[in-house]
Amino acid sequence: MKRKSRQKKEVQKDRGSRIFLGFVLLLFILYAGGCGGGTTPSPIAKKEKPSSVEKKADPKAVAGQKEPEQKEGKEYSYNPSGKPDPFKPFIQITAKESRTVPLTPLQRYEISQLKLVAIITAPDGNHIALVEDITGKGYFLKKGTWVGSNDGKVTKILKDKVLIEEPYQDIFGKTKINEISITLHRTEEGGEL
Repeated sequence: MKRKSRQKKEVQKDRGSRIFLGFVLLLFILYAGGCGGGTTPSPIAKKEKPSSVEKKADPKAVAGQKEPEQKEGKEYSYNPSGKPDPFKPFIQITAKESRTVPLTPLQRYEISQLKLVAIITAPDGNHIALVEDITGKGYFLKKGTWVGSNDGKVTKILKDKVLIEEPYQDIFGKTKINEISITLHRTEEGGEL
């Protein structure tokens, strides 16, 4: 008895798996057929050329039928007049004018790469500032000294900072002045503040 019930269960299990595999195979065939497995006709039917007999037909004889109007496709051409060039960058990078005077070592660095180390005050009011570059080499700044790679010029040396004016062009091509200050970081006897 046990043997027959086991065989029956195995047959039923086998039938169930066959049905499941058949169902999966059917879905696969439907999916593959609908997703490019076969060739599908193109949505635009090719126009056939009219035969020579149809070309010679009298337009009066076909007066009851209207021919569909054929639109001749205009070729598009871009008219750039009054429009900005789409390939021209928004920010104009202009080449610096050729210099007759060579660059100083301070003009080879960005202003942000310089560190203000000391300010020396003189009795006549002319202050001198000492800055270091990224390598630790020191340079003296006076009023009117050219600093930075963007033609910055020292305008004032105060007791705790140096003011530098740097020209730049805005998006409209107008030259504007950017005022940059380098502040002095004071140190105390016990270490840096």
